[in-house]
Amino acid sequence: MLDIRELREHYDEMVQRLADRGVDKAELDQIQTLDQKRRELIAQTEKLKQQRNQASQEIGALKRDGKDAADKMAETRKLGNTITEIDQTLKAIEADYNDHMARIPNVAHDDVPVGPDEDSNVEIHRRGEPLQFTYTPKAHYEIGEELGILDFEAGAKVAGARFVYYRGLGARLERAVYNFMLDQHQKEGYIETITPYLVNDKTMYGTGQFPKFKEDVFSIVNDDRDLTLIPTAEVPLTNYYAGEIIPGEQLPIYFTAMSPCFRSEAGSAGRDTRGLIRMHQFHKVEMVKFAKPEDSYKELEHMTVCGENILEKLGLAYRRIVLSTGDMGFSAAKTYDIEVWMPAQDTYREISSCSNCEDFQARRAQIRYRDENGKPQLVHTLNGSGLAVGRTVAAILENYQTEDGTVKIPDVLVPYMGGVSEITKDNAMGI
Repeated sequence: MLDIRELREHYDEMVQRLADRGVDKAELDQIQTLDQKRRELIAQTEKLKQQRNQASQEIGALKRDGKDAADKMAETRKLGNTITEIDQTLKAIEADYNDHMARIPNVAHDDVPVGPDEDSNVEIHRRGEPLQFTYTPKAHYEIGEELGILDFEAGAKVAGARFVYYRGLGARLERAVYNFMLDQHQKEGYIETITPYLVNDKTMYGTGQFPKFKEDVFSIVNDDRDLTLIPTAEVPLTNYYAGEIIPGEQLPIYFTAMSPCFRSEAGSAGRDTRGLIRMHQFHKVEMVKFAKPEDSYKELEHMTVCGENILEKLGLAYRRIVLSTGDMGFSAAKTYDIEVWMPAQDTYREISSCSNCEDFQARRAQIRYRDENGKPQLVHTLNGSGLAVGRTVAAILENYQTEDGTVKIPDVLVPYMGGVSEITKDNAMGI
């Protein structure tokens, strides 16, 4: 959530900066009006409460002196009724104000490219050379289906479109990939974590998924608890310190977790309808950081390198881009996407997003730290994929395919595969 003081003190500047994020000025005008009303009502009710307290003291004095206090008591009751009415109005206005504020995205960092969509993203660098095939490379889903290690038809039968069964060495490869990632991130100082896979509405609000993006998730119904299947481990990891004050000397703190992710993919009809790129359920290794404000952009660079290191060790070509104001996520102030080369599509596809949310999530979730003077300050939160596991498997299948349908295993994964160095039709089931 934005700092309301920034809107009050730098309104015209904030209108322009949020216009770059797609926010209409009318929405900010509404927030400004509600903020003024609530501040006026707060001041009014505080003044009336002071008058009521004064009247109560006068009533006490009159009674001690044996004098009639009826008129003053009637005045106190009238003040109390007026305060109750104002408090009810204030409660409604604050609810409206909070709802509007909760739907405003973060302000972009100054060096984020301004633009309406992904066409305004800027490439930072490329690493590795895309493979050149002497034959037409197959898509990962074709390879997986021919080997029998991916079964989309069975997934659709039991759950619907965008679900899959991994089988045999396909399942082993998925497990090898995320175990390799977790081991790498642990070496980089991340605390490995297993999180809840269901979280409450307050937790979803803390990282910015609620209230604006409720249509993008799977929530539990017919239950008296407000529980949602996590769209990413970022949600439970970031909220680990919700409502707490972290000792400043403990920062920065690094978390990593592998989790299933559940997304309704609302609005993505017709996009990536085949394969592992856009699923309702998939695994992802997440990285989350808590940092002091002055260190957070250094930590963003380091986090992004941690994701890139995985691809380099896997021998996969990739590029890094910085997202424009119109393509960034709701909570982010700056985002790098890492895109891996996919031969069958002859293009790079997103495999990781690494974002600095600055104090946006911390303000919503009330995550603070004590500075050197012992004063509580909002922490900066960062998150990144390290990496999306299914997309990594897809990239391995496409980049390590051979003309006869065999898939070579990247050297760093062979120990995680129990020594298996390739997947063939003969050994695909792993038995």
